[in-house]
Amino acid sequence: MEPIFNNESSPQHRLMLVLFCSALLIFFDHKMGSFDTVRGYLQSLVSPLQYMANTPKQLLTWASENITTRKHLVEENQRYKINELKLKQQLLELDIIKAENNRLRSLLASPLRLGTKKMVAEILSVNNDPYSHQVVINRGANDGVFEGQPVLDEKGIVGQILHVGTTSSRVLLITDLTNAIPVRIKRNGVRLVATGSGQIDRLTHNFVPHSTDIHQGDLLVTSGLGGKFPEGYPVARVISVKQDESRPFARVVSKPVAQIDRLRYLLLLWPEKKTTIFAPKPSTSKNKKVLKKKVHSKATRHLTGAH
Repeated sequence: MEPIFNNESSPQHRLMLVLFCSALLIFFDHKMGSFDTVRGYLQSLVSPLQYMANTPKQLLTWASENITTRKHLVEENQRYKINELKLKQQLLELDIIKAENNRLRSLLASPLRLGTKKMVAEILSVNNDPYSHQVVINRGANDGVFEGQPVLDEKGIVGQILHVGTTSSRVLLITDLTNAIPVRIKRNGVRLVATGSGQIDRLTHNFVPHSTDIHQGDLLVTSGLGGKFPEGYPVARVISVKQDESRPFARVVSKPVAQIDRLRYLLLLWPEKKTTIFAPKPSTSKNKKVLKKKVHSKATRHLTGAH
């Protein structure tokens, strides 16, 4: 059998023959669909090769997507954890702010007389000496604080200003051994003196006669004597009354109504403004003469019986 293209045929003849065959194939395929079946078989044979050639690309794409997705999930999870921690911290701050707000509202709602100047102060430090009950507050001379100024919380009297600095002051608590407050029993008005015992929850009352009308549970308030503490503010409540006839006086112990061991905010009080009473102006010489003339005229009418 001789080959189609022998060595004697020219390249032009070969090209013309190939083009003619191609045109015939295109014509039969387009007009008659003669090669649809063949094309299907060829496509089936070539498909595995296409899948094999595309497999590395798909593997790389899958790996890239999964690695990127996992990294994104880890970052997102970390971000959620940080946000959760921040929200919890904000929630704690909100609880603290709500508690402080309640304390301040209670403090400002404490029994105050109209016209009394008041100022809220915050405790900066507490004296570490167990025998000295003192605290330092963030108010000083710049705020008008003065020595001996009464200090209280939302429950009652806490103490008085001991030393005043420029921006801070030291408060002597009522439980200090060196502190004493004149008080009275609210129920019957009997006067006592409340002295610090050195214990954070105890006040003592010395020189109380056995015949004094005092009972456990009585509320002690400031008596106003001495001029330092305004009258009527709660100080302590009697918790023990021991009347031993072998002792010259009864032993009375009370507990401060103020929460001495839980102080955070305090209230400073200024004394009430007193109305100034002006004395009458001294009489001039002319007024004195007129006054003497009136007195002499009244005396003459009285003596003569004239009306």
